[in-house]
Amino acid sequence: MGQREEVSLVERINNALPQTQCTRCGYPDCQSYAQAIADSKAGINQCPPGGEEGVARLAAITGHAVEGLNPDNGFEGPRTIAIIDEAWCIGCTLCIKVCPTDAIVGANKRMHTVIEPYCTGCELCIPACPVDCISLEPIDLALSGWQAWPQTLADQARQRYDWHKARLARDEAENAARLQAKAVHKLADLTAHTKGAENPSEAERKRAVIEAALAKAKARLPQKS
Repeated sequence: MGQREEVSLVERINNALPQTQCTRCGYPDCQSYAQAIADSKAGINQCPPGGEEGVARLAAITGHAVEGLNPDNGFEGPRTIAIIDEAWCIGCTLCIKVCPTDAIVGANKRMHTVIEPYCTGCELCIPACPVDCISLEPIDLALSGWQAWPQTLADQARQRYDWHKARLARDEAENAARLQAKAVHKLADLTAHTKGAENPSEAERKRAVIEAALAKAKARLPQKS
């Protein structure tokens, strides 16, 4: 199979996934699961949010036989959204950090809240919360799988996940740039900016430490093409 054809298959598979980014399939996101299916490293029955209809969609794309959902990955169920008990929220921001669609807003030591239309019900915020103040509430018990999660929501979730990844990459690059500037500033006048650098041997040791930190910061910066 050529590279162009393989990429097309991965994209078609990914388009057929619900984009909840819940990791219940055993992969870090829907794109990774799509790649694993295309590479014959994962079955088409490992996505509980997609449900039985999702398996049928993937079967039609891949040519694999339709099979029941793998219970090791979970079961089909109604769409849920996360609800934060504001009385117990301590503002730790841990749930914000793990939300794949940036559906949780708040600040350090400030109460958090969920923007319901953006919540995919991925459940990743549940184990992240140290005070168990987050619960999942079903939208409609009568609807599950793609009936409960239409394509419009899947498309929105995918777009927001792409934004989320781009934001994380930007934040990492900005932090690396700050660390690099700080290290360069210290190296320019080690004695003035580093405690204990009056001692020549200690100065060399600390110079080596700072240079190592500088190299690490440079490695995190985006590489120019």
